[in-house]
Amino acid sequence: MVVDVVMDQLDRVHERIAGRFRRSEPRNRAREYVSGLVAGLERKNGWTLAEQAGEVSPDGMQRLLRWADWDIEGVRDDVRDYVIEHLGEPGGVLIVDDTGFLKKGTRSAGVQRQYSGTAGRIENCQIGTFLAYASTRGHALIDRELYLPEPWIADPDRCRRAGIPEGTEFQTKPRQAMAMLARAFAAKVPFAWITADEAYGQVKYLRLWLEAHDAAHVLATKVNDTLITTGGREARADELIAELPARSWRRLSVGAGAHGPREYDWARVPIRLGWQPGRGHWLLARRSLSDPAEIAYYVCYGPRRSTLLDLAWIAGARWRIEECFQQAKNEAGLDHYQVRSWRAWYAHITLSMLAHAWLAVSRSLAAKGEPTPTNQA
Repeated sequence: MVVDVVMDQLDRVHERIAGRFRRSEPRNRAREYVSGLVAGLERKNGWTLAEQAGEVSPDGMQRLLRWADWDIEGVRDDVRDYVIEHLGEPGGVLIVDDTGFLKKGTRSAGVQRQYSGTAGRIENCQIGTFLAYASTRGHALIDRELYLPEPWIADPDRCRRAGIPEGTEFQTKPRQAMAMLARAFAAKVPFAWITADEAYGQVKYLRLWLEAHDAAHVLATKVNDTLITTGGREARADELIAELPARSWRRLSVGAGAHGPREYDWARVPIRLGWQPGRGHWLLARRSLSDPAEIAYYVCYGPRRSTLLDLAWIAGARWRIEECFQQAKNEAGLDHYQVRSWRAWYAHITLSMLAHAWLAVSRSLAAKGEPTPTNQA
């Protein structure tokens, strides 16, 4: 039964992270916290999670996030390894994106008025940069970083009050993405491609870094991004695509979306001089069927044999991190926290990622009708 799979996986994920806790009290409370995050509570905060666990006050749950002695980064690694053990495939896709957490006040680490893609406007919020893993078996979040705007870094007293470690330096979101990807590379996460939206794809130092690591990628970019053609001239993305003959476009579906098949017209053009053996560079374009003037652009690097469908499919895979955010917020309390400090943010987000991974793996196992493995925790 599905319930049996879910509860069995809770036992397994708790056993997996047990060694990250020095004492039994926070170890057991972490299980209650994760279990409460997926319970049908309207809000999932210290009070409601404590009540769900049969505790008379939120003190224990708050202590778990703020002060208890456990290895938060180690649990992050356990989440990643758990996801890869069950969902990992050689053809997996790593996806980078960020999401906003609306907040009141000015004391929460990293909070300020800034653009939130979640809200679609400038809001008082925190921003988290995330790395997701997707395969044919499922998808889940495997890493995270809290974005600290430059005004925070310039104010050591404010950082100290929020518990931000001394010496923390400003990192752009693409730099945070590079740090998370580097951890995934070091852990030998199996993947074939990396994808991200325009906020990351237009950053040329990120693209160069990925090429230096021979990491195949399909990254959205801006319409006026300048690229080097195979003839050595510099041209804008929209200009290169406008030069293509009509026969270059193909109508392709890149999977089912919320409102049915996601069909677009796609085309690509080779770019860059001096391809490495077995590798290629392309500019990919996606054109709306309802409004042909609406075109999205992607800079691509990968195996020379990659087809137009391959590149289009990877571009379309980015929606899976959006689904991760939606599921983690709706089902695992990702954005339900009421904490202000740096450490507490990482503690809550990591446990929420664990809860979401637990659900993702349970769904995968239940869908296949397979018994859970008995040789690993």
